Amino acid sequence: MFYQKNSVEVLNDLDSNLTGLTQEESKLRLEKYGCNALQEKSKTPTWRLFLENFKDPLVIILLIAAMTQVFLGDTVESIIIFTVLVINAVLGVVQTKKAESSLDSLKKLSVPEAKVIRNNQKLTISSQELVPGDIVILEAGDYVPADGRIIESQTLKVIEGMLTGESEPVLKNADAINEECALGDQKNMVFSGSMVVYGRATFIVTSTGMNTEVGKIADLLETAGNKQTPLQEKLDDFGKKLGIAIVFLAGFIFALEVFRGKDLMNSFMFAIAIAVAAIPEALTSIVTIVLASGTNIMAKKQSIIRKLPAVETLGSTSVICTDKTGTLTQNKMTVVETYFYGPDSDKFNGFEYNKNYDFLNVEDTISSHSNEIAVAGCMLQERYLNLSSILCNDSDVNEEGVEIGDPTEVALINYAQKYDLDYKSIREECLRIAEIPFDSDRKLMTTVNSIDGQNIMFTKGAPDVIFSRCKYAIKCDEILEMSDEILDEYKKVNENFSNRALRVLAFAYKKVSAEFEPTLDDENDLILIGLMAMIDPPREEVFKAVDEAKSSGIKTIMITGDHKTTAAAIAREIGIMEKDDLALTGKELDSLDDTELDSKLERISVYARVSPENKIRIVKAWQKKGKVTAMTGDGVNDAPALKQADIGIGMGSGTEVAKDASAMVLVDDNFATIVNAIEVGRTVYSNIKKSITYLFSGNLGGIISILFAVFAGWANPFTTIQLLFINLVTDSLPAIALGFEKPEKNTMNKPPRDPNESILCKDTLKVVLTRGSIIGIVTILAQYIGMQTSDALGAAMAFSTITLSRIIQTFAARSNSETICSLGFTSNKYALGAVIVCLAMFSTTLLPFMRGIFAIPSVFEIQNLAICFGLAVLATICMEISKLFKR
Repeated sequence: MFYQKNSVEVLNDLDSNLTGLTQEESKLRLEKYGCNALQEKSKTPTWRLFLENFKDPLVIILLIAAMTQVFLGDTVESIIIFTVLVINAVLGVVQTKKAESSLDSLKKLSVPEAKVIRNNQKLTISSQELVPGDIVILEAGDYVPADGRIIESQTLKVIEGMLTGESEPVLKNADAINEECALGDQKNMVFSGSMVVYGRATFIVTSTGMNTEVGKIADLLETAGNKQTPLQEKLDDFGKKLGIAIVFLAGFIFALEVFRGKDLMNSFMFAIAIAVAAIPEALTSIVTIVLASGTNIMAKKQSIIRKLPAVETLGSTSVICTDKTGTLTQNKMTVVETYFYGPDSDKFNGFEYNKNYDFLNVEDTISSHSNEIAVAGCMLQERYLNLSSILCNDSDVNEEGVEIGDPTEVALINYAQKYDLDYKSIREECLRIAEIPFDSDRKLMTTVNSIDGQNIMFTKGAPDVIFSRCKYAIKCDEILEMSDEILDEYKKVNENFSNRALRVLAFAYKKVSAEFEPTLDDENDLILIGLMAMIDPPREEVFKAVDEAKSSGIKTIMITGDHKTTAAAIAREIGIMEKDDLALTGKELDSLDDTELDSKLERISVYARVSPENKIRIVKAWQKKGKVTAMTGDGVNDAPALKQADIGIGMGSGTEVAKDASAMVLVDDNFATIVNAIEVGRTVYSNIKKSITYLFSGNLGGIISILFAVFAGWANPFTTIQLLFINLVTDSLPAIALGFEKPEKNTMNKPPRDPNESILCKDTLKVVLTRGSIIGIVTILAQYIGMQTSDALGAAMAFSTITLSRIIQTFAARSNSETICSLGFTSNKYALGAVIVCLAMFSTTLLPFMRGIFAIPSVFEIQNLAICFGLAVLATICMEISKLFKR
């Protein structure tokens, strides 16, 4: 590993030197290693994607039926069928093309130019021409053009969140690292696509193109599977089984009709009619529309759905693998506690300044407030703590409210503003006259400021370093010599802060002469002021959301690039990590084989310092257990796992790569929004099942009445055009309207549904059989009544009754347990509207010029229609009564 070698060893390994490669050598290496660009596999042609949509068994049956009707001259029905199928195929192609955009976004991360040294000359070249061994110069504002080992660094800070998940800039150096470590801990390496925010450095290119860390992610994106949603899987499986059953049924009817001496062509057309009656032609379109309605609801709740099936997948989610920073937390370092030594320090921790006191002249107020000496004394101590945090600080907040600088230093400024301290005025009054910048070796920063004619040196840094350099400590208004008691107390508090995953800074000062010029040796004999502890705090709404997910049977897992201690502390605080749960680092995860991981998987609540490969492995492990898994992410490193997950959830503030690989994007980056979206997803799936139940109940009623007519020797009750009218017109609107039903009671108090559950599970199948049988019986009864006059009137009454029964069935289909009386007739205005529109459409078939098309004889009069309507209402009443028996 290059990060484990020193600079000289790396230069030798790559056969390079500080003067850079020659032009001839760079050309040879470019031929050997290829361009520094991401590659992709060939894509499936659009025409093939279009044709793949016609593989479905039900689609094949409909195509055969449509082509047969074209051959026989009946083109109206075939045109309708062809139109529906083509629209569905086009939608499928569009969705597939959108999914292919992940790698395109990843390729955009390539940097157009790079500053290199070749032949001892500084050149600017296309980043695609970089080769291993090139010497590259980085400055603030540059994007890193390739992976490399740092040779020289002047306080280089790089944002690597897209790869590691860490939101804060990483301070880099050129020192070799002895032990093996995760990507986020390789402080002497830079990686393609990350951004330099401070300092400068020189590095030698170690990897280019697909061999970079970004390239490895691109390869993972290519190999990560496109998961079908549970609904897609069930519809595909159900479609195959239904298709086989329909073929056998149609074949049986055809053979029976021929055996009974019926005309061959008429028998064939009747068999085709059976197929048309059994197949819910508009099912795919209806499911798409219902899913689309769910996306509109989610958009209002800050969730943008990029892939329609994701709406349904959310409803069956069992595991949420979520990032920490920005999703569970506020993504903003915040000072949450301060500490300074003293008997009453707890009382004045976070002391809010009395407006009667002059912040910059506190010492002058002590004598005039002798009765408040304790307050004034502690105020003096906190005055120094705040002065040092404001003055020994390079961050700023501009007029537009944009925070500039290191997040840790910005947190100190925000803390000052919280207590109405005008940090800009304080800096203007207390001018900085000298400084020693922060560096990673000292872990200190020092400034010298002029305050009331007195020069004061402020130093802030890591507590252990500050403690070792302090000779004194301030206690209220006294300066005490540092003792073991004071030092032990500070160490105890610091340890407590650290155990709670708080980031701690210590502050010290000393007064210096007017001509003082600070050196590194002067950062000694300091007066210890106190400590400030900060953290990226959890979002307030996350506590409730995690608890709600838990009550819904959903396990929440934190996967972060942060350190294990910090991640575990946050996870415990918000309720993700419970007693006996485990937290693992990526390195610890790698040490487990698949069997060991499987045995511990359900106890692991936190994964820290993980790689992209780790994330995919975690997702696959849960999927292996049959759990529908959601994964959140915002960086390039998250993209492969987002694609592999059953539902990838990108952050609105994240990279385009992560968004493109996701099925859903959170506009507000908020974990609570995921839980809200799951409730919508569960409702959408429930409504889809209601639509499917509605469709198949009506279709079953039609099949029952047709089969009865065949075996009873009656005339065919329906013509092909009548069946198409029922299936494509009167069924579609009510089925769509059912997709707008409101959530039922206790939606989020139920466990996630089993992803292996059939689309027509036992309970749903009972409902279909019950309602279908009722519709079939009233249709048969209507045909029998009409046949007392003529076969034509019997067929017309059968058509009218089944049409009206299927329309009015909409009210019963709104719930499998609640009656329409408890739901309210007008609580779903779409369902009520659909019934009214469909009844109006049915009435057009009774118009004089339409009767011939729909085979309705002139003897079909108002009393016949009344009988049909009465039977349809009776059918719905029976369906409602069956719910009471079910209870």
